Amino acid sequence: MADDVRETLSAGFRNEKHKAQWKSTLESYAAPLRAKPVDTIGTDDVLAVLKPIWTTKAETASRVRGRIEKVLDAAKAKGFRDGGNPARWRGHLDHLLPRPSKLARGHHAAMPYEDVAAFIAKLRKREATSALALELCILTAARSGEILGMRWSEIDLDKKVWTVPADRMKAGREHRVPLSPRAIAILRQLEEPKAGEFVFPGQARKKPLSNMAMEMVLRRMKIEEATVHGFRSSFRDWAGNVSSFPREIVETALAHVIGDKAEQAYRRSDALEKRCKLMEAWAAYCEPRASENIIHIRRP
Repeated sequence: MADDVRETLSAGFRNEKHKAQWKSTLESYAAPLRAKPVDTIGTDDVLAVLKPIWTTKAETASRVRGRIEKVLDAAKAKGFRDGGNPARWRGHLDHLLPRPSKLARGHHAAMPYEDVAAFIAKLRKREATSALALELCILTAARSGEILGMRWSEIDLDKKVWTVPADRMKAGREHRVPLSPRAIAILRQLEEPKAGEFVFPGQARKKPLSNMAMEMVLRRMKIEEATVHGFRSSFRDWAGNVSSFPREIVETALAHVIGDKAEQAYRRSDALEKRCKLMEAWAAYCEPRASENIIHIRRP
């Protein structure tokens, strides 16, 4: 039943990643339910799945609950079960589990924006494709998956724009990224030994770098207080605290959905020209200063 529901609903999913998440959660976290006839699944069965992850993986647990609820609702609609849905939150599980809003949400550790330029100075000393990928990730404020899956066909070096297709974006909408001079320089450096469709090819044929490639750069550099995704927060904090760019321009640069559906319908432009100035300002801020390469020798 779970597989049938997933297959039916998948036509409306925003991208392949969303489809994969539905499949993996229903096959892993909801595994104890898969062998049970849908008309025998009760509240205790659902709680047995949710409790182990409810406080440690709050967001995932909430999604798992919602997906189980959809599967059991579909089973009832097809006449395979009767009565209430044991995975329903309001008026049922909300009496048995703590509210999701009160659960601790994990935040990606972020490097203070004041330290980013000094970090990039050290990063540029590493001769590795993954180091270039990480620097480009920082300069574009992109998600790691968007960078690692970057294809040459998405990049217009003359117009200095990277167009990420909708099926590779979290929001399921095409996203244009203005490329700063340093971002262009990185891509020009990678253009000469170009091999295949991916900008950052992996060791496996026709595959990009591993999902862990950029995180491993941080580990090798003994950076424990920051994550790759956290650099998006570094950018957001810099934009809010230092720059004078409007909030909606910054949020658009992060590919966040702004406003309600009515506002989104009227917001036709992605403000590319304004975001170009924003990303150039961020790149300039991230550029290592001369003083960061000077060793001060003091008299004894």
